[in-house]
Parts: sequence; C-alpha cells; structure tokens
Amino acid sequence: MIRTLAFATALLTPVAAVAQDLPTAPYLPLAMAMTAAQAAVDDCAAEGYNVSVAIVADSGETKVHLRADNAGPHTVGSSTGKAFTSASMGRDTAGLAGFIGSNPENDGLRDMDSRLVIQAGGLPIRIGGALVGGIGVGGAPSGAIDETCGRAGLDAIGAE
Repeated sequence: MIRTLAFATALLTPVAAVAQDLPTAPYLPLAMAMTAAQAAVDDCAAEGYNVSVAIVADSGETKVHLRADNAGPHTVGSSTGKAFTSASMGRDTAGLAGFIGSNPENDGLRDMDSRLVIQAGGLPIRIGGALVGGIGVGGAPSGAIDETCGRAGLDAIGAE
C-alpha cells in the first residue's frame, strides 16, 4: 500500500520546470521622461521661447507632453511627431531631413507613417547605448533652437 501511494504521488506531482530568465529590455522610466521634458521647456523658456516638448517611449507611445504657457497650438503635434520620428528611426530629425533631401530615392520615407515629422528638433534618447525613446521640441523660431532645447533635456538625464 505504501509503495502504491508513493508511486501514485510521484506520477501526480507536477514536474518542476527549470525557470528560465525572461528577456529584459531597457526602458525610459517616467520620472526620467518628466525630468527631460521639463529641462527642455526650461531651456527654451530661458531664451524666451514658448515650446511644447514630447517624450515618447521606444514604442512611439507618448510618455510625457508639456506645453509651455503661450506655446502655439501647432507645437503639440510638431513636438509629438518629432519625438515619434526620432524614436522610430533611431536618429535625429535634422539628420533624417538631410538624408532624405540628399537623395530623391529616400523621399518615400516622408510618407511611411503619418505620425512622422521630418524637421529639426527631434532626438533619439539613448541610455547605456540602448534606444529607449525620443524627445521632440516644437515652437522655437528654428529647428536648430528646438534641437538645442531637446539636448538640454537629454543632458538632464544623462542620455547620449
């Protein structure tokens, strides 16, 4: 009887599977995204520019969006599009605009996704070499100024 019970218990006890480590992926924490966005808004404000700043995750989903007082309504879509473009393409939007402009064969990139905004002011966010998102700034008098404010946001979180 004991032998039968032991045998039945052995058969009915689930075999413990060896747990495997789940894959891990770097990501942009919300607190860092908020810090970067505020730093970019503050940098532009210090120069007298009212801008919007968007931070997106590497998936392109918006994590943070700040619109300075008196920033134009168009700056919301512009900043979000620039951030999405940088995260999606993994490069700065000014460089992407130059890449497209330098070769007519690349022009199709403009129409790849309606969310792309190919104007200066978007930067990829890389931490530890990993692409974790994008920052986009819109509303300063030039894309170069938008980009400078975006870089201030990256610097505030130690991003590359």
